[in-house]
Amino acid sequence: MSLTTKHADSATPILCVTAGGIATLTLNRPAKLNAISTALAAAMLDTLDALEADAAVRAVIVTGAGERAFSAGADIAEFTPAVRRGPEAAVRAFRPGQTLCARIESFPKPVIAAVNGICYGGGCEILEAAHLAVASERASFSKAEIRLGMMPTFGGTPRLPRNAWRKRALEWLLTGDAFPPATALAVGLVNQVVPHDALLPAAFELAGRIVRHSPAAVSGILGAVTRGLNMTIGEGLAVETERFARLAPGPDLRDGLEAWLAR
Repeated sequence: MSLTTKHADSATPILCVTAGGIATLTLNRPAKLNAISTALAAAMLDTLDALEADAAVRAVIVTGAGERAFSAGADIAEFTPAVRRGPEAAVRAFRPGQTLCARIESFPKPVIAAVNGICYGGGCEILEAAHLAVASERASFSKAEIRLGMMPTFGGTPRLPRNAWRKRALEWLLTGDAFPPATALAVGLVNQVVPHDALLPAAFELAGRIVRHSPAAVSGILGAVTRGLNMTIGEGLAVETERFARLAPGPDLRDGLEAWLAR
């Protein structure tokens, strides 16, 4: 099955193809290094809504079109006029990107970023929001917003220190320096670094190791971890208990236990 979502742009900013229960979602503005425009954010949100409602889709892979970039970040040419109009307009202009990253982080199915090239600014914030990530050896990362005299606006300040070491995250946020995939791997920002031609196969292999399991259990783990990270241990345990209570009456847990006992 394939799905394309088209908004005000003359191009189609998001491409989505599903196969074997895994949806591949491509940021499709290669001439702009897949910069995140308002139209792209809206199209991606619509696509995620459709994928959440589709029970046949068990996992989502996000990557970028072309050979150069996953995403270079926010579409600065589009957002600059709003910044010139003042704080209220500026905040409104950047809110769709923040909403998109929050949606990715809270998505009830695993979202795997397949980072195929430049992953800067808002593009890096999509990576931070994704549950898992595989990076090409050609990937490059940067929290480049400070080079423009600004700070991250899609959620990078709270998420990056939760993804990576706090002092290293602050170094990147405050300097805007680029860093290679090996460094992203070392601090836990990505799960794997692979040869460029092996990027999507590696992402599919990772997704396949997840979708073989109960969708209800996968969703429960994602929800408990995402919410629990922002809580005390006690509060997180309460969320874990609530999520488990949802699983207990369902067939997946009963069938799994019976299969184990029958071994």
